[in-house]
Amino acid sequence: MLQLNKRYSGDGGIPGYLMLSLLPNDYTLPRVQAALAHECNHNVRFQFIKWNQQTTLADWVVSEGLAESFAAELYGKELIGSWVTSTSSEQLEEIKPIISSQLQLTGMAEMAPYLYGDEIAEIQGQILVGMPYAAGYAYGYHLIQAYLKKTGKSIIAATVTPTEEILEATKDFWK
Repeated sequence: MLQLNKRYSGDGGIPGYLMLSLLPNDYTLPRVQAALAHECNHNVRFQFIKWNQQTTLADWVVSEGLAESFAAELYGKELIGSWVTSTSSEQLEEIKPIISSQLQLTGMAEMAPYLYGDEIAEIQGQILVGMPYAAGYAYGYHLIQAYLKKTGKSIIAATVTPTEEILEATKDFWK
């Protein structure tokens, strides 16, 4: 999976801890700070938004979009992760209605294919749903960019905004 992620990935889902895995090279090393900022944003959000068995795909894509938007604001859009940049604008338009129709899903096994895409779902032995690599991350990033533009909120304020409030303000994004 590290190869799909261009040789780096992270985890910030446990408040107080950040994890970063990478193969150091000319591509990954400049992205360390942005990747850690992404994971740090999760740490902050998860202090306000509690995760449990009822956590939805909507919560997940919003959280990933907030985290990558935070990293982009701090370190520049040129360091956005491949989990966002590998989805073309054409693919984004194709996946938006599909992911939007599944936002109520709960359970990691059900949500993961929409979040990570079919390549990773296949590696993990999960169902395939026709999603490109990291589709939910790209969807979340562009959803949050639309939210920030529409509301004028800072990424810091948005980070602690409930998912439902973000979705309500971005209904036009899904169309």
